[in-house]
Amino acid sequence: MKRTLVVGVDGSPESRAAADWAAREAVRRDMHVHVAHAWLWQPLAVPVVQDPDGEARRARQILEETETELVRRHPKLSLTTELVPDVPVPALLRAAKGAEMLVLGSRGHGALAGFLLGSYGQQLIASADCPVVSVRARHGKPVTGPDEGEVVVGQQGGVDDSADVLRFAFEAAAVRRVPLRAVRAWDLPLVYGYSLGSAWIADQFGGFEPFEKEALEQALEPWRLRHPEVEVIAHVEQGSAGHVLLSAASDAQLLVVGRRVRESALGTRIGSVAHAALHHAACPVAVVPHH
Repeated sequence: MKRTLVVGVDGSPESRAAADWAAREAVRRDMHVHVAHAWLWQPLAVPVVQDPDGEARRARQILEETETELVRRHPKLSLTTELVPDVPVPALLRAAKGAEMLVLGSRGHGALAGFLLGSYGQQLIASADCPVVSVRARHGKPVTGPDEGEVVVGQQGGVDDSADVLRFAFEAAAVRRVPLRAVRAWDLPLVYGYSLGSAWIADQFGGFEPFEKEALEQALEPWRLRHPEVEVIAHVEQGSAGHVLLSAASDAQLLVVGRRVRESALGTRIGSVAHAALHHAACPVAVVPHH
């Protein structure tokens, strides 16, 4: 049985771009695509004429049009569709249960237009068990072409902290046959908050920059061994993690960042680095949950 990639659609140009990206990714990875559209009839409280049957037909039409377009572009694609009778967040979380990744459309740059993915995107990214990929659109197509640029990944913490994030990034680079740029940022204001033990360890390496380089190499080592075919560029730079990562990914075709899974309910927090990437990166952004 093929692994499954789920894409949420709503008929918008952004969701069409997400579906196209998902289909190309599934072809690369030999995966099955499940297209989900959340729709639930909810009568309005205001006295206006409503047509529930017409809205239901439109919901089914969105799926039919998406399926027709994807099959036309990718004749060998393994594909199913589902009209999920629920509001978007629980519907898509349920559809993505057990999936390899969930793909969503993104609406543009900056806070003025609201959250990039619409009112439900941040909730989905914060709650999904699998990686969630945000895809920007221009004229209904993904902004970045299928074969352009490196894969860029942000690495933080130790070997165990970043294992899931690096696994996803190495696999993405391998199927695309492009270099992987692994980025680790360190900032002087944060250095002063290190413990005395961390400062002592850093001192043994000759300073914080060699310490950060060694930490990155240790995190990369097991994945270099698993994917010797992937060219890896280790990138360590002083500065804000979000700024460093966005600069490194300016010409990337995919940016991969992590999101720490929190045991307690903390609303829709996804972390400052993931938040910056989703709001400002021009390429698709994959947010990978990790413990």
